[in-house]
Amino acid sequence: QVQLVESGGGLVQAGGSLRLSCAASGRTFSSNAMGWFRQAPGKEREFVAGIIWSGGSRYATDSVKGRFTISRDNANNTVYLQMNSLKPEDTAVYYCAARRSTLVTVIAAAYDYWGQGTQVTVSS
Repeated sequence: QVQLVESGGGLVQAGGSLRLSCAASGRTFSSNAMGWFRQAPGKEREFVAGIIWSGGSRYATDSVKGRFTISRDNANNTVYLQMNSLKPEDTAVYYCAARRSTLVTVIAAAYDYWGQGTQVTVSS
Protein backbone atom coordinates (compact mmCIF):
# COMPACT_ATOMS: atom_id res chain seq x y z
CA GLN A 1 0.00 0.00 0.00
CA VAL A 2 1.20 3.52 -0.83
CA GLN A 3 -0.22 6.70 0.67
CA LEU A 4 0.17 9.98 -1.20
CA VAL A 5 -0.25 13.51 0.14
CA GLU A 6 -0.04 16.54 -2.15
CA SER A 7 0.83 20.07 -1.10
CA GLY A 8 1.88 23.35 -2.65
CA GLY A 9 -1.26 24.41 -4.45
CA GLY A 10 -2.71 27.89 -4.22
CA LEU A 11 -3.71 31.04 -6.03
CA VAL A 12 -1.22 32.63 -8.40
CA GLN A 13 -1.36 35.23 -11.14
CA ALA A 14 -0.84 34.28 -14.76
CA GLY A 15 2.86 34.00 -15.52
CA GLY A 16 3.67 32.95 -11.98
CA SER A 17 5.07 29.71 -10.60
CA LEU A 18 4.16 27.04 -8.10
CA ARG A 19 5.84 23.86 -6.99
CA LEU A 20 3.66 20.94 -6.03
CA SER A 21 4.98 18.20 -3.76
CA CYS A 22 3.72 14.67 -3.30
CA ALA A 23 4.91 12.89 -0.19
CA ALA A 24 4.64 9.12 -0.38
CA SER A 25 4.59 6.65 2.46
CA GLY A 26 4.20 2.92 2.53
CA ARG A 27 6.05 0.23 0.73
CA THR A 28 8.52 0.41 -2.14
CA PHE A 29 8.02 3.97 -3.38
CA SER A 30 11.25 3.94 -5.38
CA SER A 31 10.03 1.24 -7.77
CA ASN A 32 6.74 2.96 -8.66
CA ALA A 33 6.09 5.04 -11.74
CA MET A 34 4.56 8.34 -10.65
CA GLY A 35 2.28 10.75 -12.40
CA TRP A 36 0.58 14.08 -11.97
CA PHE A 37 -2.96 14.50 -13.24
CA ARG A 38 -5.36 17.41 -13.12
CA GLN A 39 -9.09 17.85 -13.28
CA ALA A 40 -10.86 21.10 -14.02
CA PRO A 41 -14.57 21.58 -13.24
CA GLY A 42 -16.75 19.76 -15.75
CA LYS A 43 -13.78 18.07 -17.41
CA GLU A 44 -12.22 14.65 -17.26
CA ARG A 45 -9.08 13.98 -15.31
CA GLU A 46 -6.10 14.41 -17.61
CA PHE A 47 -2.46 13.36 -17.54
CA VAL A 48 -0.01 16.20 -16.92
CA ALA A 49 3.39 14.60 -16.37
CA GLY A 50 4.98 11.30 -15.39
CA ILE A 51 8.33 9.90 -14.32
CA ILE A 52 9.68 6.37 -14.24
CA TRP A 53 10.99 4.77 -11.10
CA SER A 54 14.62 5.77 -11.63
CA GLY A 55 13.81 9.32 -12.69
CA GLY A 56 15.67 8.77 -15.96
CA SER A 57 12.67 9.26 -18.22
CA ARG A 58 10.06 11.95 -17.89
CA TYR A 59 6.92 12.64 -19.86
CA ALA A 60 4.63 15.64 -20.14
CA THR A 61 1.52 16.45 -22.06
CA ASP A 62 1.99 18.90 -24.92
CA SER A 63 0.14 21.75 -23.24
CA VAL A 64 2.66 21.93 -20.39
CA LYS A 65 5.91 21.04 -22.16
CA GLY A 66 8.54 23.69 -21.58
CA ARG A 67 6.61 25.05 -18.58
CA PHE A 68 6.17 22.14 -16.15
CA THR A 69 8.89 19.81 -14.89
CA ILE A 70 8.39 16.61 -12.93
CA SER A 71 11.11 15.25 -10.68
CA ARG A 72 11.44 12.76 -7.87
CA ASP A 73 13.59 12.28 -4.80
CA ASN A 74 13.48 8.60 -3.91
CA ALA A 75 15.59 9.12 -0.81
CA ASN A 76 12.87 11.36 0.59
CA ASN A 77 9.91 9.60 -1.04
CA THR A 78 8.77 12.79 -2.74
CA VAL A 79 7.70 13.72 -6.26
CA TYR A 80 7.59 17.32 -7.41
CA LEU A 81 5.87 19.25 -10.16
CA GLN A 82 7.50 22.59 -10.88
CA MET A 83 5.03 24.76 -12.75
CA ASN A 84 6.26 27.93 -14.45
CA SER A 85 4.57 30.44 -16.75
CA LEU A 86 1.19 29.42 -15.41
CA LYS A 87 -1.90 30.19 -17.45
CA PRO A 88 -5.56 30.49 -16.39
CA GLU A 89 -6.27 27.26 -18.28
CA ASP A 90 -3.95 25.44 -15.85
CA THR A 91 -6.53 25.99 -13.12
CA ALA A 92 -7.59 22.60 -11.75
CA VAL A 93 -7.26 20.20 -8.88
CA TYR A 94 -3.91 18.47 -9.26
CA TYR A 95 -3.51 14.85 -8.19
CA CYS A 96 -0.45 12.76 -7.58
CA ALA A 97 -0.70 9.10 -8.55
CA ALA A 98 1.46 6.00 -8.30
CA ARG A 99 1.52 2.74 -10.17
CA ARG A 100 2.71 -0.63 -8.96
CA SER A 101 4.38 -0.82 -12.38
CA THR A 102 7.69 0.88 -13.11
CA LEU A 103 6.35 2.37 -16.37
CA VAL A 104 4.50 5.63 -16.95
CA THR A 105 1.16 5.72 -18.73
CA VAL A 106 -1.23 8.57 -19.49
CA ILE A 107 -4.24 6.40 -18.54
CA ALA A 108 -5.59 7.40 -15.15
CA ALA A 109 -7.26 4.04 -14.57
CA ALA A 110 -3.86 2.36 -14.74
CA TYR A 111 -2.67 4.10 -11.56
CA ASP A 112 -3.21 2.23 -8.34
CA TYR A 113 -2.84 4.92 -5.69
CA TRP A 114 -4.03 8.52 -5.58
CA GLY A 115 -3.61 11.52 -3.34
CA GLN A 116 -6.47 13.72 -2.23
CA GLY A 117 -5.59 16.53 -4.64
CA THR A 118 -4.48 20.12 -4.28
CA GLN A 119 -6.19 23.13 -5.86
CA VAL A 120 -4.27 25.33 -8.27
CA THR A 121 -5.97 28.54 -9.36
CA VAL A 122 -4.38 30.87 -11.89
CA SER A 123 -5.91 34.32 -12.21
CA SER A 124 -5.72 36.39 -15.38
